[in-house]
Amino acid sequence: MHSDFQLIILLSTLLLIAPFLSNILKLPIIVTEMMLGSVFQFLGLLPDNHLFELIAEVGFLYLMFLAGMEVNLRELFKIDKKILLQSGAFLFLLYLLTIIIAYIFNLSKIYIAILPLISVGLIITLQKEIGKTKWLSLAITIGVLGELVSIISLTILSGVFTYGMTFKLYKIIFILIGFLSILIISYFILKSLFWWFPKIKHYLMPNDDKYNQDIRISFALFFILIAIMLYLHLDVVLGAFVAGMFITSFFYHNIELEHKLSPFGFGFLITIFFIHVGSGFDLKMLLNKELILKTFFIVSIMLFIRIISSFIFINIIGKKESILLGLSLSMPLTLLIATATVAYNGKSIDLLHYNAFVLASIIEVVFSMLFLKTLLVAKSPK
Repeated sequence: MHSDFQLIILLSTLLLIAPFLSNILKLPIIVTEMMLGSVFQFLGLLPDNHLFELIAEVGFLYLMFLAGMEVNLRELFKIDKKILLQSGAFLFLLYLLTIIIAYIFNLSKIYIAILPLISVGLIITLQKEIGKTKWLSLAITIGVLGELVSIISLTILSGVFTYGMTFKLYKIIFILIGFLSILIISYFILKSLFWWFPKIKHYLMPNDDKYNQDIRISFALFFILIAIMLYLHLDVVLGAFVAGMFITSFFYHNIELEHKLSPFGFGFLITIFFIHVGSGFDLKMLLNKELILKTFFIVSIMLFIRIISSFIFINIIGKKESILLGLSLSMPLTLLIATATVAYNGKSIDLLHYNAFVLASIIEVVFSMLFLKTLLVAKSPK
C-alpha cells in the first residue's frame, strides 16, 4: 500500500513538472518525460509496480487509438494514385535497403523486422507542435500505411515467437487475414448504411450531446476491439488503431471529438506511458561500450534507410522537405520497443541487444525532433 501511495504521488509530480522542465531544457516533451522516468528509476524511486505497468500499457494503446483517429478511410481511399504508388515504393525501398544491409553486415533476421518499422504516433505529436504542412501530411499518409504493415508484422512476429513454425502460427495468420477482411467488408457495409440513413450517425453522436455520447461510443469501441483482439490472440495494438480509424471515418461530422479525447491522452495516459518507457532503461548501461556502439549502429542505419527512401518524393516536396519527411518517419518509438520486447521474450535477442534497441528508439526521437526543429528554423523566413 505504501509503495502504491509513493508511486501515485511521484507520477502526479512528474506529470506536473514535465512541461516546465521541457521548456527550461528546450527539449520535446516526450524526451523530457522519458528522461524523468529513467532518472527516477536510477534513483530507485520508480520500482516495478503492476499499477504503473497497467496504466502505461493503456497509455500506449490510447496513443495508437489517437494515431488511428488521424486516419480517415474515406480520405485514404481518395489518395492520389501517384502518391499512393510512391508511398508503396517508399516502403518497398525501405525493406529492400534493410535486407541488403542485413546481408552485408550479416545481421540477425530480427533486424529485417525491426529496422523498417514505422509508427505514426509521434508524427501526430510533432504535428501538434509545428502545425500542418504538406510534407508532414504526406508523412502521416506514409506513416499510416507503414504502421499497418508494421502492426501486421508485429502480430505475425509475436505468433512466431509464441507458437514457433507450427500449425498454431498458421492459424493465427489465417485469423488475422480473416479479421482484416471482415474489417474491409464492415467498412463498406457501414458506409452504405450511413449513406442511406445519415440520421443514424447523428443519433449516435448528436450535435446537442448532453450525455457525452461521443466519448462513450469512442471508449466503448476502443475497449471492445481490444477485447476482440485478446479473444482472437492477435496483437491488441491493431484493435486500438482500428478503433480510432473507424471513429474518424464514420463520425467525421463531430469535429470536436478529437479535441475532447486528445488532452486526456497527452495530459495523462500517454505521459505515463513515456515515463514508463524511460524507466525501462538502466542509466548504468550507458557505461557499456558495446551497447553504445550497437545503439549508434542501429540509429545510423534506421536514419540512413529512411532519408534515402524519402528522396522518392523529391519531385513533389523538394530536397529539404524530403529530408524532413525521412526524419519524421524515423521515430518508431512505441513499435520498436514493442517489437524488441516480443523478440527478447521470445529469446531471439539477448539483453544487450534489447537495451540497444530501447536506447536507439530514445536517441532517434531526440535526434529527429531536434534536427527537425533546426531545419525548420533554418527554412523559415527571417
